[in-house]
Amino acid sequence: MKAVNRQYSDSPEVNFDSMPEMAPYLQQPDAMYVGCPGKHGYLNLGFVLDKSGKSILRELDRRAPLIVQQELYFDEELPEMPCVYILSSGGPNVDGDRYAQNFRVGAGAMAFISTGAATKLAEMKRNYSGMMQNIVLEENAYLEYLPEPIIPCRHTRFICNTTMTVHPSATVFYSEIYMGGRKYYGNGELFEYDILSVCTRGKRPDGSDLFREKFIIDPHRSHIRDIGIIHGYDVFANVIVMTPEESAKQIYEATEPFIDRERRLAAGITHLPGGAGLLFKVLGMEPGPVKALVREFCSRVRMAVKGKPVPPEFPWR
Repeated sequence: MKAVNRQYSDSPEVNFDSMPEMAPYLQQPDAMYVGCPGKHGYLNLGFVLDKSGKSILRELDRRAPLIVQQELYFDEELPEMPCVYILSSGGPNVDGDRYAQNFRVGAGAMAFISTGAATKLAEMKRNYSGMMQNIVLEENAYLEYLPEPIIPCRHTRFICNTTMTVHPSATVFYSEIYMGGRKYYGNGELFEYDILSVCTRGKRPDGSDLFREKFIIDPHRSHIRDIGIIHGYDVFANVIVMTPEESAKQIYEATEPFIDRERRLAAGITHLPGGAGLLFKVLGMEPGPVKALVREFCSRVRMAVKGKPVPPEFPWR
């Protein structure tokens, strides 16, 4: 692993003040100002093949509070795949936090990225927390990104923009799991956050656009419990798989959408435009069953692309 000590040109200033949905939340925090040291973290991870053909974490550049330690090789089905966990030394996201995360997987390389624990978005009074992510996969690269759930507390304001630039021969499994809030905190605070704004774009290396998905959840302006939104569920997962069309067809045919009223789980799948891949969504009541369905779907993707399943999750995760 090569540690570098420089700021990347592709780690831009994280500023969402021009987004209309964030207009009510532009006041400076009472304490530490927006993006001050400790509140403006960035992370650059670069995975490549070494001379022996092993995937390694070649490049690591980070700024507090984001932390990534040395890569591990614990996946029994893909022992040559480096696995890393993103940690934070600053606790939950608070108002004024700004983060940038850049992941690059080189030609023929593979990687697994997750977080050490759920990401808690603390109560915010003056501003918002924002994250910008840039994911690049070169020819025949493979990436699994399965972070732990995001928990928005009361009056959370959070915006995240992700751009994935993926070679037609590469595969990325990108997942997000959002809780409705701290369900068992006091009397519960489900859907008492102020706003979640999440946008994901897919592109090719030549710059051509494939798709753009954006959802803005404002529980105070829209009825989240309506049919067609979250209805009677408390947790939802959003999974994007960019993969070659042949693999996408195999995964799609092996995935059955369902509504299980007894277990209170539901899942659906559709094709992304432009032959980019698949969109998979899960609804549930608790994070455990939702995470299990996302992991099961990831295993199906890996089998189609690598011919190996995802091993069972560690009992303590």
